[in-house]
Amino acid sequence: MKTFSPLACRLRSWAPICAMLVSIGLFAGCRNAQHDAVQGYVEGEFVYVASPLAGALEVLSVERGAQVQAGDPLFTLESGAEVAAHDQAVKRLEEGKSRLEDARKGMRQPEIESLEAQLNESRAALVLSEKEFVRQSDLLKSGAASTQDFDKARSTRDQDRNRVSKLEADIKTGRLGSRTDQVAAAEANVRALEGALAKADWDLSQKHQNAVQAGLVFDTLYWTGEWVPAGRPVVVLLPPQNVKVRAFVPESRVGSIHPGDRVEVSVDGVKDSFAGKVSFISPQAEYTPPVIYSQDSRNKLVFLIEIRFDPATATKLHPGQPVDVKF
Repeated sequence: MKTFSPLACRLRSWAPICAMLVSIGLFAGCRNAQHDAVQGYVEGEFVYVASPLAGALEVLSVERGAQVQAGDPLFTLESGAEVAAHDQAVKRLEEGKSRLEDARKGMRQPEIESLEAQLNESRAALVLSEKEFVRQSDLLKSGAASTQDFDKARSTRDQDRNRVSKLEADIKTGRLGSRTDQVAAAEANVRALEGALAKADWDLSQKHQNAVQAGLVFDTLYWTGEWVPAGRPVVVLLPPQNVKVRAFVPESRVGSIHPGDRVEVSVDGVKDSFAGKVSFISPQAEYTPPVIYSQDSRNKLVFLIEIRFDPATATKLHPGQPVDVKF
């Protein structure tokens, strides 16, 4: 028969109580660990790539789920009308430049030579008309000629003088080129045609869309051959820097959180957590959104926070995933 001392008996009587206290401590620790985390979800800010011009989808260069780099082709729309408009703008600009150059040069050399030949003829005629005028003047003084013959000789001389002066002025003007206002008008026309060509170039370039940044092809919205209205997205991209977590923090805890704080984000089915940083804290309180069904947080004011990740980490997260955020 075994005997027990009074001290052993007291220890045996306290054993169940100690075990219960340890269990309560562990349960409380678990509750505190769970209470330390807040609920949230992954969200993506998508980039919708579209063309400002309408057209049939001629080439779709990417597939859903593919990764693209900046500058990679995404899609091409039919561009027959834009090509024709571009070619027409090029020809019009060439014509305008030719007219401007012609206005700056003035008359061509053969035209100048023709005016000089006419001037020589007019000068020879002027010599003869001046001699005839002198002769008729002498005859009028002697009474051998009539006043009518004298007036006719004087009129012929004056006409020859005016013709010589006109041809001299025409040659001088022809060598100077067009007037300043005509040249300015031709220059303005060339600038307008250059603008029209730039617009045609831009229209043609908009029928070929490339990725402006690296990312995941989240979705494609049209098939090859379908008509795409102007401004309607064809490819949806998700750049890694546009992946974030939105979580809601109780009012009692928001004061201890600051932009730049490191956090750990846990996802169902993934052993390791993801490291991120707080990028935004809403300055305005709101009620718990309906997507969060925590009984403890329901009907309580919360503050929205956003968490960003480095690109390598962001590629492992998917929009719509529920997450737990621990600060």
